[in-house]
Order: sequence, then C-alpha cells, then structure tokens
Amino acid sequence: MSSRILALDTATEACSAALLNQQQIDARFEIAPRDHTQRILPFIEALLQAQQLELTALDALAFGRGPGSFTGVRIGIGIAQGLALGAMLPMIGISTLATLAQGAFRQQGATRVLTAIDARMGEVYWAEYQRDEQGIWQGEASESVLSPEAALARMQALEGEWFTAGTGWQAWPQLQQGHALTLRASGVELPTAEDMLPLAQQAWQRGDTVAPEHAEPTYLRNEVTWKKLPGR
Repeated sequence: MSSRILALDTATEACSAALLNQQQIDARFEIAPRDHTQRILPFIEALLQAQQLELTALDALAFGRGPGSFTGVRIGIGIAQGLALGAMLPMIGISTLATLAQGAFRQQGATRVLTAIDARMGEVYWAEYQRDEQGIWQGEASESVLSPEAALARMQALEGEWFTAGTGWQAWPQLQQGHALTLRASGVELPTAEDMLPLAQQAWQRGDTVAPEHAEPTYLRNEVTWKKLPGR
C-alpha cells in the first residue's frame, strides 16, 4: 500500500527531514546541534515544494520521539504537533534507536544491531534490535538508559555477530571488549529521517498512529518528566 508520509527528527545533533511520496523518497540532513529550529522548517518546505505537495495531502507525519537530547526531542515533537494539528494529520512516533537499526540495515544489510547513543551523565541509551523475516524490527522492549558497565553485562548475555550503530560506541570504547560477540561497525552514528520512513510506513499500515494531542516523547530517564504545553 503506497502512502505519503513526512518524517522529521531533531532528537540528536543531527537535523533531518524526509518525504515518502508514493514510494519515492526525498531527504534533507544536516549536523546542526544548535540550529534545529532554524533548519527543520526550511527542510520541510523544500521537500514539499519539490514534490508539489501540500501538508494536507499527506497521510501522516512521523517524528523522532527519542531517546536523545531533551531539548532536541522537545523541539521535534513541538514542531511536528504544530504541523499535524494545522493539517489535521495523524502522527507516528518513531524510536531514535530503531531508526539507527534501520540505518544499519539500509547501509550494511544488518539484521542484528546493537544501538547505543551517548546519553551524557556517564550513561548510554541502549537497545538490541533484530529484524525478523517480515522486515519488522523486534527489540523496543530492550530500550533503556544504562551505565557502560550495565550495557557490557547485556552484551555478555548475547552471542554471535552484531552490527553497532550510534554515538555511544565512540563515547565508550570499552564496550568493544569484555564479551564474546563479533562486532561490526555499521558506519551509522546519527539517526536520519530517511530511515524513519520504512518504520513509519509499517506503523501507518498497521493503523499505529496517534492524534497530535496524544503524541509523546520517549526520554527513558525516569527523572525527566514531560510537561505538556497548556491546552494539549
């Protein structure tokens, strides 16, 4: 089933947007740690103009729900909600960690991916994703925020060959040792909206969407509480 989905992500230092229009994908990506708010809307406008589409012609709007930078996640969900409310579009929240796994699949054909994002404060955002025969990623339940030592313990319970993705592997090189796994670098360090689109299309086909007022981020840290804006 073909669809038209716009995806945007500002959950990390990367800023990206991508448009799926009847199986055609166009994307914009830039590393802009402090310029998300200045970059993302021009990206979206350029994508829509290139395809001669209005927002209201889309089926859904996907957003990077985190985990990632607290500020970045808030910027992304705020912009996505504003656009979706104005165009009356359903929203699809996509995991930043699952997006990294999809990127490893797109670039390397990886079907088993250990994703780790540097979470600062001596921790990593972590997940173990495996792609099943239907092309669905399994592993959302493994998403957590861990110390490098706890992540290493998780790896010691696994076996075989896994690809790595995310900034956590550069930030914590000790994760490369102390276990029996064969690790292969995917070359994917940051999530891109382009890799959100296959996940968003699967969710849309399942009917797994939410109204804009019910869109929520994923922070993983228990002490961080999402405070909705007044009236939302």
